[in-house]
Amino acid sequence: MKKLTSFEEHIEKQYGKKGTRKRENFEQDSLAFRLGEMLKDERKKAKLTQEELAEKSGTKKSYISRIESGKSDIQISTFSRIIELGLKKTINITISSK
Repeated sequence: MKKLTSFEEHIEKQYGKKGTRKRENFEQDSLAFRLGEMLKDERKKAKLTQEELAEKSGTKKSYISRIESGKSDIQISTFSRIIELGLKKTINITISSK
């Protein structure tokens, strides 16, 4: 029987140990992707187009598109503004130990 590989072992093999440049880049890209997916999901639940969300939040459609595709390194303050002004929702941030 083959030894099962944990998710962390797989990530380390693919991107290196935590603290390495390659792993840091992966973690940052992963976060951008997750935030984009959350925004896209909430926008669709609100039945808004990217253009409508951009207008309500004071940004551009192209910027919303870049966030949703994970191609923008967005600041929390900007993400919060889009969620609060554009979707009329709030963000809760939790800090926990790993």
